[in-house]
Amino acid sequence: MLGFSRPHFVALLESGEIPFTKVGKHRRVRFEDVRNYKNKMRQKRKEILVEMMQGDEEYGLYDS
Repeated sequence: MLGFSRPHFVALLESGEIPFTKVGKHRRVRFEDVRNYKNKMRQKRKEILVEMMQGDEEYGLYDS
């Protein structure tokens, strides 16, 4: 669903980017939390792309 490796996903969980609960040795993640993370990352990518385009326009590298 997110398009990256399990170790990267676990690192996101452990860093607090995505909330989870632990049951024994297993991590439990709510679908809504994963979906919210995905939407947040999509929005962040969109903002970065707009910033890049604006920078290119300022240097005359991109015609709007």
